[in-house]
Amino acid sequence: MRLVALVPDLMDRSRVTAALPDVEFVSDPTAVAGADVIVVDLARHAGDVAAIRAAAPEARVIAFGPHVDDAMLTDASADGADVVMPRSRFFRDPSDALRGP
Repeated sequence: MRLVALVPDLMDRSRVTAALPDVEFVSDPTAVAGADVIVVDLARHAGDVAAIRAAAPEARVIAFGPHVDDAMLTDASADGADVVMPRSRFFRDPSDALRGP
């Protein structure tokens, strides 16, 4: 399974890596092609969800963002994210977020 993350913040990267050691970090949404699971930090990549979905139409896209930005979370879902959740819920257990419903 190829797990890719668009998570530019270094502290967040370390938390993701601790929970998901096989993660590959990328900065370009087109670099997700061929991924099975994609994690997206909406605080920095909210506008890229549609491009991510287009680059990896079969991938499971998991997006997280600020809980106070309902519009951002709603837009991410409309743009093709399979799972959209508040940042705090994602970081409670990133590996559980990947399993999802």
